[in-house]
Amino acid sequence: MNVLVVAAHPDDEVLGCGGTIARLVEEGHDVYIGILGEGSTSREQKREDADLSLVEELGACSQRVARLLGARDLFMYGLPDNRFDSVPLLDVVKIVEELISAVQPDVVYTHHVGDLNIDHSILGRAVITATRPLPGCHVKELYSFEIPSSTEWTFQRLEPIFRPNWFLVIRSYFDAKVKELSMYEGEVRPFPHPRSPEALQAIARRWGSVVGVEYAEAFELIRSIR
Repeated sequence: MNVLVVAAHPDDEVLGCGGTIARLVEEGHDVYIGILGEGSTSREQKREDADLSLVEELGACSQRVARLLGARDLFMYGLPDNRFDSVPLLDVVKIVEELISAVQPDVVYTHHVGDLNIDHSILGRAVITATRPLPGCHVKELYSFEIPSSTEWTFQRLEPIFRPNWFLVIRSYFDAKVKELSMYEGEVRPFPHPRSPEALQAIARRWGSVVGVEYAEAFELIRSIR
């Protein structure tokens, strides 16, 4: 099975489904990762004032994380961080369509569209558009994931609300998720921030308890064709 994870920023692939990726790879599936945004440049008032060495460092981190996860390949595109709304939606859709064409995934994971982060929301919509079930579409399952410190911070005021209905047990893979995230040193925060290891554990245990297991990652099934 070919699996494609489409994320907006370096670290989103880990926060959203790092345990799932590790499990799928161990089960023998081919996992590909696409990261469309550059990361970090939104920290400056103007994008042109950003330290490009930080962007390069994030890209290198993404490469190391992908190797650690055992991903078959990593695709990076360098869209402006937290400024996806400055790019025509059609252009974002075209990037995703090219990625879909290259990978021919059976399953796709991406962001939930009702997310506080504009890049997450736009990318989620672009992926749904790019994977619309036209004749010949290879994608049979499409899932959205949450991003701690972004999805929950809408406080259920943005529609649609993230309503997970598909859960993957990651008890044996949670430590790998924390290790992967730790490689993004500038993105990890101390507890009680949602991107702290302690908070990630609480989230995994919370979703696990919802479905009667110890640790789980939660997803919303958008479409499944059988």
